[in-house]
Amino acid sequence: MILLISSALISGSEVAYFSLSPKDRQRLKSKKEKYMHYILQNLEYPEKLLATILVANNFVNVGIVILSAYTTNMIFDFSNAQTVGYIFQVVVITFFLLLFGEIIPKVYATRHCMRVARLMAIPLYILERIFRPLNAILIYSTSFVNRKMQNHTQNISVDELSQALELTADHELSEDKDILEGIVKFGNKSAVEIMRSRVDVVALDIKDSYHKVINLINESGYSRIPVYSGSFDNIRGILYIKDLLPHTHNRENFRWQSIIRPPFYVPETKKIDDLLEEFQKNKVHMAIVVDEYGGSSGIVTLEDILEEIVGDIADEFDEDETYFTRIDENKYLFDGKTLLNDFYKITGSNEHIFDEYKGDADTLAGLILELKGDIPAMHEKITCKNFIFSIDAVDNRRIKKIKVEIR
Repeated sequence: MILLISSALISGSEVAYFSLSPKDRQRLKSKKEKYMHYILQNLEYPEKLLATILVANNFVNVGIVILSAYTTNMIFDFSNAQTVGYIFQVVVITFFLLLFGEIIPKVYATRHCMRVARLMAIPLYILERIFRPLNAILIYSTSFVNRKMQNHTQNISVDELSQALELTADHELSEDKDILEGIVKFGNKSAVEIMRSRVDVVALDIKDSYHKVINLINESGYSRIPVYSGSFDNIRGILYIKDLLPHTHNRENFRWQSIIRPPFYVPETKKIDDLLEEFQKNKVHMAIVVDEYGGSSGIVTLEDILEEIVGDIADEFDEDETYFTRIDENKYLFDGKTLLNDFYKITGSNEHIFDEYKGDADTLAGLILELKGDIPAMHEKITCKNFIFSIDAVDNRRIKKIKVEIR
């Protein structure tokens, strides 16, 4: 019984000590009680603490097994049925050892970790000094094996990490799960997948008057505006609104074209993790995305990249900017320019569901064009997988609104 109680206390202390949060440790440091000092001492070297707990627990459990087997043989005579005696000893001893020496104390310690840690602070402190030579051998051998194993370990793939996050219960990570998923998928996305298309970019012609520039700044609310000459394919630079502030008094004769900064170009295929590094290195927040022929496809900003990790970042100018409306539980109304990445997030769909159909499309309208082959008619319905796409607004050149029903 003494050994069984010892096993329970040692097993419970393992869960108790390694369940203490950083907040609990800070609380321990602020208190002056004697046992707090011993708890912190034990936690200072977690490898030694774990080795002490495991060694002590194994010694106690071996003692329980030996004494239990000896006692059983004295009380019962299994000489004529040794197999029955063996099974009886194994089942009974294992049951009591697991139930009272492992399961119950660990469940209790999970709920009252501070109480158990306080109770076992001094005993573990003493046991660590008793088993110090044995612990040193175990810790050294473990580190030796770890070093050897590191040479043969394989990197975990992105798909494996994604699957692990999908299997994780929502209540365990809550909102952090979305951020972790964004980080995992971060390196696989390219600039063209998150950029703002050229047809939606607010830009200035280099021939525009100063008065028109001021009006556009007031209407758009943007702090950086691309400047082109003739067409958006010929970007001349980026106008930083803060550069205009020192010249507000020169409204008549000031040539605003003289303060535009050189543009920063990136190809469509640029991975956004590399792009983030280049933004940091070059101290820029906006890049012009160009296609394989040198034409301008759109722009990508630092905010676009960060939103892939933390979700939408709204400011005072984003309040009315909505690209979808939820009609009911399984029906949505989307803008045709909605990026497929955003569509997957909103509908909770697998990001690879349309891989065999989308081709080079990055938007919902592009997916519809790939599925249909031409511009669909008004109210035309297109079915793919478990989605029904209904065209809600369209003209001769562009799909504007798409109603989506998820079956």
